[in-house]
Amino acid sequence: MILARVVGTVVSTRKEEKIKGIKFLLLEKIDPVTLQGKGDYLVAMDCVGAGKGEIVFYVSGSSARMTAITEGKPSDAAIVAIVDAIEVDGKVVYQKDAVVTT
Repeated sequence: MILARVVGTVVSTRKEEKIKGIKFLLLEKIDPVTLQGKGDYLVAMDCVGAGKGEIVFYVSGSSARMTAITEGKPSDAAIVAIVDAIEVDGKVVYQKDAVVTT
């Protein structure tokens, strides 16, 4: 699993029948210590109801087709969790809905 931040949405009105009704989100990979974006972006299918600004786990490759929403669908990236907290070396660096000072 890889950490990323939801930075936007991707809308596609014409798509393969199997992926109709699935929400697509634009993700930016992040550094888990600094939480800074790496400038590395991808589009992922949302399996958990994530929203803009949230930090998420996503999976790629064949793992992206192992969720209830993406099973049997052409997917290379799927969001599988919304992160509540990140702790590095015993220090909380991220807490959802809270301001964490370093």
